[in-house]
Amino acid sequence: MPPTELIVNGERKSTEIEPHTPLLWVLREELGLTATKYGCGIAQCGACTVHLDGQAVRSCVTPLLRAAGKKVTTLEGLPKNHPVKLAWLAERVPQCGYCQPGQMMSAAGLLLRTPHPTDAEIDDAMAGNLCRCGTYQRIRRAVHRAAGRP
Repeated sequence: MPPTELIVNGERKSTEIEPHTPLLWVLREELGLTATKYGCGIAQCGACTVHLDGQAVRSCVTPLLRAAGKKVTTLEGLPKNHPVKLAWLAERVPQCGYCQPGQMMSAAGLLLRTPHPTDAEIDDAMAGNLCRCGTYQRIRRAVHRAAGRP
């Protein structure tokens, strides 16, 4: 089987894993990028959200083949001073923290598309990310903070 090439967090990677393997497992098991979480395995909870060429995708249902030759960004790939990371800390969003990498990647994707979202746009963009702890109001405040609105 020929290797699959992709760019993960700015670094060129090559893997010989079966091309229909979910990207999630390649990131976690092959590359050791464990911020991306397994939640449901059917793209319903958002814990596995990463960016594929700048678009938020659910890595649990994205085959490695779809990522071939593309840029994959995980939470580890966002700079430490990324506005979303800083806002999440400032608003004290996490409780258990399990869903937060996916929440943050969805928020970062929203801000790439819509730099100053309204409450409705935030709610719409984040609707596919479930939080068992119910920190949705803090998440919304953090997205506004990351967008430059207090």
